[in-house]
Amino acid sequence: MNAYLVGADVLGNIPQVLAQHGIAVQKHVSGRNVAHQRKPPSLNGADLLILFTDFLSHNVMKAYRELANEENVRFVACRRSVCALSQSLEKLNEVRDCTECPKRKKCK
Repeated sequence: MNAYLVGADVLGNIPQVLAQHGIAVQKHVSGRNVAHQRKPPSLNGADLLILFTDFLSHNVMKAYRELANEENVRFVACRRSVCALSQSLEKLNEVRDCTECPKRKKCK
């Protein structure tokens, strides 16, 4: 799985955390550059969009979320910390099978 990361000047240990979840960094943009704040033309085949909220404005996050929805790419928004990213990725990979979900009766 490839991820498009938006936000954060330096990734630090984040690529290692992503690798533990089977995710590779396809592209990283800091979000501070004016060119990065505009809506990108495409996510270039990324499977996942990760937004680091403590480095982005609301308008930048909105533009990237809308693009992810248009291209049917899942996205995660979290703070730029290893713990916050790990928690968000774990929520993303939670139970997908409705037969095992404890809330299945409430959904229908």
